[in-house]
Amino acid sequence: MIILIGGEKGGTGKTTIATNLAAMRALAGRDVLLIDTDPQGSANYWAQSRDELNIMPRVACVQKFGKGLQAEVKDLAKRYQDIIIDAGGRDSVELRSAMVVANKAYIPIQPSQFDIWTLNQMETLVTTAKGFNTDLEAWVVISRSSTNPSVHESDDTIEILNDFSSLKLASTGIKDRIAYRKAASGGLGVSELKPKDPKATEEMEALYQEVFTNE
Repeated sequence: MIILIGGEKGGTGKTTIATNLAAMRALAGRDVLLIDTDPQGSANYWAQSRDELNIMPRVACVQKFGKGLQAEVKDLAKRYQDIIIDAGGRDSVELRSAMVVANKAYIPIQPSQFDIWTLNQMETLVTTAKGFNTDLEAWVVISRSSTNPSVHESDDTIEILNDFSSLKLASTGIKDRIAYRKAASGGLGVSELKPKDPKATEEMEALYQEVFTNE
């Protein structure tokens, strides 16, 4: 299974989602590879921290850039059960190449007008990629939304998604919780934190189930 976590907007929690899914997949006994295509290298730093702290199970991570990404992912998919690609927050060669080889794409966006405006471009990119990769399915994940139950900032995003044919809304959203930052700083997924944050763990486990159900 090749999973892409990508989008055109930065700061939406892509690396948070990618690293947590990779950690959970490794904990499930799968041979998983995390591919970091973002020049900032946040996912790679996370994996390095995990190695330095000798956290098990190990999550293998490599950085890949440029036009050769598509062929390299296909080759790596022969050696790993699962590949999770963390693509940077911009329209890039890496993002487009990953869409051509991924089974599923998850596009995190914050529930703000600036992020919503990027969905038109993502719809175009996914539709184009489907011309080469007919099996590609793409979901939008509402990410880093407020934990305040009285704030309904996600409503506009949900309504606008009804206008797109290539993008669907993921059932699970990810809130803006300090537990994710705390886990990342220690090379962990939130499910590995001690003590656990029950709400963060629950929502990430729900997203994990959604991503890897019916694989």
